[in-house]
Amino acid sequence: MESVFVKLILVLSIFGLFLFFINKVLRKWLNVEKKKLFSYGHVNDIHKKIDWTIRIIFIVFLFIGFSTNVKRDPLEHIWFLETHILLFVFIIVSETSRVIMEKRYAENRNDYIFSTIQLVIISIFLLSLFTTDFFGLLKW
Repeated sequence: MESVFVKLILVLSIFGLFLFFINKVLRKWLNVEKKKLFSYGHVNDIHKKIDWTIRIIFIVFLFIGFSTNVKRDPLEHIWFLETHILLFVFIIVSETSRVIMEKRYAENRNDYIFSTIQLVIISIFLLSLFTTDFFGLLKW
């Protein structure tokens, strides 16, 4: 069991390093400023309202999904109300709204290209994790 966690940390670390270097190269290539760590910079007030609306809807769906699936048999969960599916949808919707707002309102027109490439890379990674049982780490 311990080796699963070590392998999982290794996979996530490798992906984190890959994303770090891709971001560094893309920033230089597209001339995009580095964003502050652990902050979510909204493009404008409209983006802030849209983002908070998405977050509140996500939290509501988390509560609905949890309360619905906790009452059901573990083998009969509603798949689209499971936490990892909702989290994946949240990331896609939230980042897509960011891309749209950056394309329309950002001062640097390359911001949306950077965000789009980042969204595609993260989506491919998450999809590959979920469809391959974390690259075979969760096979019993």
